[in-house]
Amino acid sequence: MASQNKKPQPERAHTDEGLRQERQKADLEYEQAQSEIEKNSDEAIIKARDRADEVLQAARDNADAKLKRDATPTTRETLTQERAEEDAALQGERETADAELQDEREERQRALDALLHMERGETDLRLLLERAHADTGLATRDEFMGMVSHDLRTLLGGIALQAALLKRNSAEDVVGRRTALAADKIQRFTARMNRLIGDLVDVASIEEGRLRVAPELQDATALVRESVEAFQPLAAAQGLLLDVELRGNTLMAKFDHERILQVLANLLTNAIKFTAEGGRISLVVEPVGQEVRFSVTDTGTGIPSHQLQSVFERFWQARGEDRRGLGLGLFIAKGIVEAHGGRLWADSEPGKGSTFFFTLPAAPAAST
Repeated sequence: MASQNKKPQPERAHTDEGLRQERQKADLEYEQAQSEIEKNSDEAIIKARDRADEVLQAARDNADAKLKRDATPTTRETLTQERAEEDAALQGERETADAELQDEREERQRALDALLHMERGETDLRLLLERAHADTGLATRDEFMGMVSHDLRTLLGGIALQAALLKRNSAEDVVGRRTALAADKIQRFTARMNRLIGDLVDVASIEEGRLRVAPELQDATALVRESVEAFQPLAAAQGLLLDVELRGNTLMAKFDHERILQVLANLLTNAIKFTAEGGRISLVVEPVGQEVRFSVTDTGTGIPSHQLQSVFERFWQARGEDRRGLGLGLFIAKGIVEAHGGRLWADSEPGKGSTFFFTLPAAPAAST
């Protein structure tokens, strides 16, 4: 039964993470600003009170000095009572002012919280509308790509068929041989265009988390031998040695035969492409724990360490001037492997070649 890779869309995950970080940053800045405002406000109130207390104390010191020079017991008692009443009134005013200040702060806090909530609500609404618009656009794009790819493949099939007929019916003379040669080129071009259409459809499926695979329990040995047999002539034509090593007694795993064949084809094509004449390419398959591990090693130009992750991105090219492909192969291969529950990674050293590894879930051990 076909399974489907339902990974979350990386663009949305990136957007959500960016939004979360922006909110955390805004909250922190808001808290810092609010704390700074309250701190400055408290300092201003304390400073004003200190000045008032200093003025009051100076006035009292003057009154005390005057009393010492000329005052009766009755005057002193009256003055003490007045001071007690003044202190009580001052304390009452301060408590009232503190209560009003606290109410003002709470009201301002509620207003700011309401504003922040409203702004976030508007942001979420805009994001929701943008995503709905994007989903509609993607659905339209997928429908369009489905129709166009079907129609293009039908047309390409017709072109390839006509080329095959031209080749078969060409005469055994000079003109006939030229016609057959031209028909061969047409067939190669149509095959390349068909692969390109398939790659573009696969990329769209991977990005939407809808890449379908149909894993079945099978032996990887036949798959590996099929891949090597297909690429042996191309490697020999480039002056390269292509060998294979199958390790272990069994290589049973769950995989979609055609999809993993696509992965191996991509890795072997890249190895041949970047390995100079006289080089060597090795394909090794072995059981490792609960997985079956594949590796394709070449003696080519290698990849700098800072680019080992970039090679799996869409449209990445090892050399900007090299236009022998769109740079989709490794991106698609990674999506296929991950849809199987496996991993794909690379190890390389510039000037000494590269090794691309990928794993597939191995068959569960038979119960005894």
